[in-house]
Amino acid sequence: MNFLGHVVRFIVSALVLMVVGFIVPGFSVGGFWSAFFLALVIAALGWVVEGIFGKKVTPFGRGIVGFIASALVIWVAQFIVGGVAVSLLGAVLAALVIGIIDLFIPVSTPYEAGRRRT
Repeated sequence: MNFLGHVVRFIVSALVLMVVGFIVPGFSVGGFWSAFFLALVIAALGWVVEGIFGKKVTPFGRGIVGFIASALVIWVAQFIVGGVAVSLLGAVLAALVIGIIDLFIPVSTPYEAGRRRT
């Protein structure tokens, strides 16, 4: 994926996070730039977790372990990005909503995208 493709992906992710912030109680995003940086941080944390523990223990993995890891990544990301507030229940619900949206708009993981180039 080229640079423009990554930019578009993060813009779409930011818009999804803003929609999730509107729908999910306990999950709020201050604005577009907070959502954009939150998308970057979630992608980076997901890449690190996937690189260390493998695909099954990542926000992009399937099953309950991937779901819990996704919620934890979302919850931890709030401490890195300003203008974002997430409760534990909000992180779980956000992971659920993002997982449902991902069914309709599938994307490859950042870790897989990096591995394809080598």
